[in-house]
Amino acid sequence: MEDTLPPCPECSSEFTYEMGALMVCPECAHEWAPAEAVAEEDGVIKDAVGNILADGDTVTVIKTLKVKGSPTGIKSGTKVRNIRLVQGIGDHDIDCKVDGIGPMQLKSSVVKKV
Repeated sequence: MEDTLPPCPECSSEFTYEMGALMVCPECAHEWAPAEAVAEEDGVIKDAVGNILADGDTVTVIKTLKVKGSPTGIKSGTKVRNIRLVQGIGDHDIDCKVDGIGPMQLKSSVVKKV
């Protein structure tokens, strides 16, 4: 075990510990992979496959998502054009407009760059 583990990216707690391949915070129960923390520190946002995303990119949703207030949600394979990268609520870091749904925020972990 390392002498110094990184603090929790959610609550900045210094009492993090390793559990298998994940880091865990006992105060807020946030779990993350150490590789994800490095990517977040660099300010680089990557898609589910590991491609670096930029403003104006076109992405495809890789899994069906439920949307509150929509009977169908967003189906897998839906193209989303002209995304904007933002520091959104929680881990939602893509601001976009989905055809048929409207403006919303998505997680970079559910999209793939086209």
